[in-house]
Amino acid sequence: MTEILQSETAPAGLSADALHASLGDVSMESMNLLNQIADTHPRAVSFAAGRPYEGFYDVDRLPEYLRAFCDHLRTERGMDEAEVARTLFQYGATKGIITSLVARSLAVDEGIEAGPGSVVVTVGCQEAMFLVLRALRADDREALLAPSPTYVGLTGAALLADLPVLPVRTRENGIDPDDLVERLRRARAGGLRVRACYVTPDFANPSGASMDLAARHRLLDIAAAEDLLLLEDNAYGLLGGTAGRLPTLKALDRRQRVVYLGSFAKTCMPGARVGYVVADQRITGGSGGGTLLADELSKIKSMLTVNTSPIAQALIGGKLLSHGCSLAEANRRETEVYRRNLRQVLDGLARRLGNVPGVEWNAPAGGFFVVLTVPFTVDDGLLEYAARRHGVLFTPMHHFYGASAGFRQLRLSVSMLTPDRIDEGLDRLAALVTERLAEHGAAGGPVPGGGS
Repeated sequence: MTEILQSETAPAGLSADALHASLGDVSMESMNLLNQIADTHPRAVSFAAGRPYEGFYDVDRLPEYLRAFCDHLRTERGMDEAEVARTLFQYGATKGIITSLVARSLAVDEGIEAGPGSVVVTVGCQEAMFLVLRALRADDREALLAPSPTYVGLTGAALLADLPVLPVRTRENGIDPDDLVERLRRARAGGLRVRACYVTPDFANPSGASMDLAARHRLLDIAAAEDLLLLEDNAYGLLGGTAGRLPTLKALDRRQRVVYLGSFAKTCMPGARVGYVVADQRITGGSGGGTLLADELSKIKSMLTVNTSPIAQALIGGKLLSHGCSLAEANRRETEVYRRNLRQVLDGLARRLGNVPGVEWNAPAGGFFVVLTVPFTVDDGLLEYAARRHGVLFTPMHHFYGASAGFRQLRLSVSMLTPDRIDEGLDRLAALVTERLAEHGAAGGPVPGGGS
């Protein structure tokens, strides 16, 4: 009887085998791990987080943005006060309430002609990625191409959508088109149906690589010839270097091969959690025949998040309206900070580590990220040690390779820090590198557990 009572009152448990397989993948731990280490070492100088600069945040601007959007509803959309209130307080249209402003902004900043009906406003760009991947996965034959290394949010979304990601080599000029074609044809010969390729043409996360104009045209030609969609992620394109911006793939696309993934996190406010997708591809056949891909994505969204917060959209819409729907104009001060920080980091690395054998780094033209290569193992153990012993944080690059490569590289994010903190952080990073080399030799043999 006692045994029965104990059995009946024992806490219930769930076997890991009974949960979705993605939860056991190392990629799913990446973002939480970095946040945990940062929280544990709050005084460490962080080159880890790819977050926008906070120096110009002003809480007083929020009600101004809200008023600007409400005035827009009254004057441009002809709403009375009851309709304005309903737009902000009620559930909203699944596609969003700022689709026309998003389309206007894309035309102003990027020369992209997108009808409002082709836009779906999402809960961050992360939801946009998931919606597209979920829609493209028809059965177990589907696969996705992506550069290696690639953004962990993309690989995480693909895991949740049960869509395998096939890696494509990355060069200094971005994704390697020859390797892309080779991987695509090899996968199709093996029975896979490769539907799309994810790509970030401007200042990619994590590599910082950008594609030149010729490479963009070639990628579009490959997509047309191989019946491939390109999922263009443009989170950093407006935050470039001093040279003129190159056109996005979507602006160059004349054959509707590009699904455009956008985010207001880096250019407006990440706390609003507003992104979007432009999906103007026409659906043929079946029940969805004649609709746009955006319409199909909105069906998935309606069952996932119902709609994106109207209040959050109103703040983004108000900021767009306050700057003539130009995010390039709205981010002039921030972009100069990113340029300054990037120059300072590159110059600072050269002064501290320029003559150290086996240590090198890339020099992106803009964006948030620099990749440092060292002759010793860089893993999560070394990150924790660096935070505890040297007070500096970075992102081990193996997270962007699915823990299959990148163990001698680390990513430095230049976006959030002030000049003084950059110098302090580089001093601490250089001390870590010098210590590792002294302990393990310039040949850089493996460091068990990353060092402690």
